[in-house]
Amino acid sequence: MKGIEKTGAGSFREGLRELYYGDERRSKRFRVVLLAFDLLTIGYFIISSMLDPNTTDHTIDYLIASVLALDYTARLAIANRPWRAAIEFTAITDLVVILSLVASAFVENLGFLRVARMLRLLRSYHVVKELRSISPYFRRNEEIIQSSVNLLVFIFVVTAIVYVTEGHQNPSINTYLDALYFTVATLTTTGFGDITLTDSFGRLLAVVIMVFGVALFLRLVQTIFRPQKVSYTCPDCGLTRHDPDAVHCKHCGRTIHIRTEGEWL
Repeated sequence: MKGIEKTGAGSFREGLRELYYGDERRSKRFRVVLLAFDLLTIGYFIISSMLDPNTTDHTIDYLIASVLALDYTARLAIANRPWRAAIEFTAITDLVVILSLVASAFVENLGFLRVARMLRLLRSYHVVKELRSISPYFRRNEEIIQSSVNLLVFIFVVTAIVYVTEGHQNPSINTYLDALYFTVATLTTTGFGDITLTDSFGRLLAVVIMVFGVALFLRLVQTIFRPQKVSYTCPDCGLTRHDPDAVHCKHCGRTIHIRTEGEWL
């Protein structure tokens, strides 16, 4: 009897593993659905973070939490070492997001919990990786997409930090949208001055936003406007980035044979 139960559990686990990692058509469709769900939840969290959490219907939160909990449990079930998988950073962030979604039934002040859901933005790196594997468009524009994701994650995560640390003590920051406005104004060095951080931690945070944020902006602009490069390692000098139509390595002059996608390049 125990052997039958073990076999049944093993078959169920193998079926889950096939859905998450298999090459069959149904497995690919399943992963596309998960990717679409990730994108929808990321968009929902960004929009809902700008609304008053205490006047929002939390039914959608509970539905999202249920799906995330099922996905979280399934990923642990198919892992070779579930405990090690449970302490990975992405798994911990997913767990925090799930708890923040169900906490609305027990906690009155939902401001901080709503901001904690911005950790779901870190899931966007996984989304980009999966889309790159199934979409030629994402493979061709990898640098632009990755830079854009870096910038968006930085903006919304830093905005969450500004909102949590300054919302209760700065009269100019009453909503997440106020914090977002300050972050973007500081990030672009526009500095309108209508919202300022006067405490020591706030000023230090503003410095971090300006230093790292401006660097990200410059990186994004550079990625968009500079000529696109392709990855190909020169056998002689090891140069890994070349123009798409390069015939010779610019560093050592060796003839190189870069695979192209025909009309795409």
